[in-house]
Amino acid sequence: MQLDTRLSLKLTQKLVMTPQLQQAIKLLQLSKLELIQSIHQELIENPVLEEELLEPSSEEQTQESNKDRVDGERHKKKEEDFDWKSYLRGSMDSGYSAYEPYSDQDEAPSYENTLTRKTTLGEHLLWQFNLSTEDGAMRRIGEFIIGNLDADGYLRSSKEEIAEMTGASAEDVQRALTLVQSFDPAGVAARDLTECLLIQAGQLASDSSLVETLIKDYLPLLQKKDLAGISRKLGVALQDVELAAKVIENFEPKPGRSFGGEDPVYIVPDIYVVPDGDHFVILLNDDGLPRLKISSFYRKMLQNKKDMNASTSEYVENKFKSALWLIRSIEQRQKTIYRTMESILKYQREFFEKGRAYLKPMVLRDVAEDIEMHESTVSRVTTNKYVHTPHGIFELKYFFCSGVPSHTGDVSAISVQEKIRHIIQKEDQGRPLSDQKIVEILKKKGISIARRTVTKYRMEQKILSTTERKRSVR
Repeated sequence: MQLDTRLSLKLTQKLVMTPQLQQAIKLLQLSKLELIQSIHQELIENPVLEEELLEPSSEEQTQESNKDRVDGERHKKKEEDFDWKSYLRGSMDSGYSAYEPYSDQDEAPSYENTLTRKTTLGEHLLWQFNLSTEDGAMRRIGEFIIGNLDADGYLRSSKEEIAEMTGASAEDVQRALTLVQSFDPAGVAARDLTECLLIQAGQLASDSSLVETLIKDYLPLLQKKDLAGISRKLGVALQDVELAAKVIENFEPKPGRSFGGEDPVYIVPDIYVVPDGDHFVILLNDDGLPRLKISSFYRKMLQNKKDMNASTSEYVENKFKSALWLIRSIEQRQKTIYRTMESILKYQREFFEKGRAYLKPMVLRDVAEDIEMHESTVSRVTTNKYVHTPHGIFELKYFFCSGVPSHTGDVSAISVQEKIRHIIQKEDQGRPLSDQKIVEILKKKGISIARRTVTKYRMEQKILSTTERKRSVR
């Protein structure tokens, strides 16, 4: 077999992702905050881009100038009426030189000193510990104990480990632990839930013997709310057991909860859907979004290419194309978001009119076919985008959900969850409905689902089981 080398021509079709197309796709899936950050970065890197500032109208300029003139006259009159001799004499007596240069920033706090944050659990406990003892050895043990508390306020190290790490005796460790457990919040530095509740019970001003007995010996029955069974076993009146259980319900099982957690994240909607009579108006939220334009200086440079060398001309031209593409990509992004929201509103109109219970099953394909775009494009548009509706703020992906068969056609899973929640809210607390009973109620309404599906939807809404929802009849 003979091998040889040949040259041949072949035509093929190939889809190439240009840098501009990649940028447009990237902008499409960015949230509003990420988009603003991306634009600011482009403003720094691309000199051809400029932010278009909205100039005040002539009427506003006139009002502003009149205000400045009036304020200037008032300030001048105050200066004329002020007794500067007495003021300077008082300043010299106090040791302040009237001739020293003065700046408002001399007494102004730094920017860092104006910031605030939540006090952590460790800081709160260390502050109390330092006020409680001056013993250096005790403070070292206390700091080690506080440093080994988890986010819920529980101590995850044994006394033996603490003694070994600090080189202290078991008695000193116990004294330091007892001191920390007496601090606020009540129940902190406990090793388990039982000890946490017992610490809180011990801080009650009234007699807590029955409360402590329930915590020590009957916590599993308390969790099942079997108060009648506890009453029979203890030989105590049911009313007394109920009162003691009520006290325990007010205890905090996670003492560190009020100090933990991240700072709240505030969502700024990308779109507003506002009712206007029988119609809904879609408004894009452009607040804070920089308005871009091409620099007139560089535009003139391109018109006079003969005054520039080849490398400079090429650089400016590339930046010009990049800036123009960015502006068009942002405009296209806003148009695509608007069209997607318009399609969602068309499919889910009953939701916007009546609420969550009327959400219909919908998939990405439905919207993609309606706006004549690919499903992946719709998926990118609905990622990290939020809409403000008459019923709250929702992510755009919220409106896409699976369907459950019913005699009137498919209903959305979220709609079924809402129905389950309403059924449980109206149940008799003394005789809560089982999941099978809820299945039967839904079947009468034309919705056929399995019992395990009811259990799944109930757990997704963090609704307790039948046993846990049960309340003893008073």
